Amino acid sequence: MSVASKKSSRDEALERAFGAPLADLYAQAGRPGASPALTRALEARAMLALAEEQVVRVRDRVHESMVPTGDLDGLPAETLQTDVYWLDAALDGRRGFIRTLDALLAAMPPPATRPTTLTSSLPPAQPAAPAPVRPAARGR
Repeated sequence: MSVASKKSSRDEALERAFGAPLADLYAQAGRPGASPALTRALEARAMLALAEEQVVRVRDRVHESMVPTGDLDGLPAETLQTDVYWLDAALDGRRGFIRTLDALLAAMPPPATRPTTLTSSLPPAQPAAPAPVRPAARGR
């Protein structure tokens, strides 16, 4: 399954920020000249979706091992401790990707105020002036 088809907790926020459904955003990102902000947001979203999938997998594995009718002899502490490490790592990753994505989305203007085409109001680039020549330092 493609990461684009996995759900993430920030999908609605992405759609609001960029003013289009997720499928359309992926299509836009695949075109030449795609917005760097969109590309980065979708990269962070993909990592978030994978981290959230890992959180769910470990959570479900722990829940399955803790069912009331489960075999207490088949519940080694080492296995649960490993799951705790995995869950902690997955949650840390998820928090980091959420922070990154939320910061990027917060920095974006609302879709209605963004220009539909990119234009430059800067003058054409001028060649750089040569650096001033400094006299060589003399040794004593």
